[in-house]
Amino acid sequence: MVFLVLTVIVLFVIAVVRVMTIAELSAELRNGRTDDVMTDEENKNQGLMWVVFMIAFFGFCIWQMVKYSDKLLPRAASEHGPEIDTLFNFSMLLITIVVVITHIVLVYQAYKNAGAKTRKATYFAHSNKLELIWTVIPAIVLTAMIVYGLTVWNRVIYPSDKPAIVMELYAKQFDWTARYAGNDNTLGRSDFRSIKEGNDLGLLEDSKADDDVIVKGEFHLIKGKPVRFKFRSRDVIHSAYMPHFRAQMNCVPGMETVFEFTPTVTTAEMRAELKNDAFNYVLLCNKVCGQAHYNMQMDIVVETQKEFDTWMAGQENWMQKQATAAPATGPVADATILSPVAKTDQSKEKH
Repeated sequence: MVFLVLTVIVLFVIAVVRVMTIAELSAELRNGRTDDVMTDEENKNQGLMWVVFMIAFFGFCIWQMVKYSDKLLPRAASEHGPEIDTLFNFSMLLITIVVVITHIVLVYQAYKNAGAKTRKATYFAHSNKLELIWTVIPAIVLTAMIVYGLTVWNRVIYPSDKPAIVMELYAKQFDWTARYAGNDNTLGRSDFRSIKEGNDLGLLEDSKADDDVIVKGEFHLIKGKPVRFKFRSRDVIHSAYMPHFRAQMNCVPGMETVFEFTPTVTTAEMRAELKNDAFNYVLLCNKVCGQAHYNMQMDIVVETQKEFDTWMAGQENWMQKQATAAPATGPVADATILSPVAKTDQSKEKH
């Protein structure tokens, strides 16, 4: 049945093409001319239609900008954010000016120089003047944009000398894990060979990892306090994207990448500004990393120092979580909590 339907469709298309061909031949015989030759009136109408199209096109673009402006990101919520926005707006303004000018010139030429039997086209093979204009001017403009962009990038990407919260964002298919450095503000060492149940980050059991705080679902930041993110990935390349803070950095397996910024607007302040009590800052993955890529998101809460301290006081560090997950048993007098590795070794000895 499918084959018959496809056959009928193909035959119908062939028949339509043949009918159109016959109609063209008939018109040629009746009028003594071919329909593929445009008349002066038709050329003039085409030029006028291009003018109408350009006006409608620009009007549609302006309408979209006004209609959907509320769908754009709100103001930047980090110290470097306004500088990134200025760079973006400058680039978009420059692109808009070029697009408008080139379209006006193209449509004007189509209207003014519409085909006519009395007009003969001027042909020239080369113009040094034109070559110089459209090579030098774009080169100067692009050089200025690149220098400006690199200047902004260098100011944004390099960590400052200010004391910062040190934390890690660990990516894997298909979720995020956040880890805060403990009281020493130094993240504990990790090794992929140590990844196992209860130790998804592969933390090594040393003193620097014991007081690290690991959270999932959401993590908290302090308004006005720099935070230095260290990014890792277990499996494929992910991209940590925090749009409201104008921050993005790739998470690459086998290496550590770094990005630092300072939040400037609390979650409560942004909710009041947007009149949206459901608003949350969010961490996304900006690389298509697999079928469940859309699941890779994590809420971010920006709050005051006091609120952050209260939240952090309610979190267990890694050693406490290990103790909760595997409490020590047996006749040990001091109730020493054994690590998972030590328990495994002890179990082997018993056998």
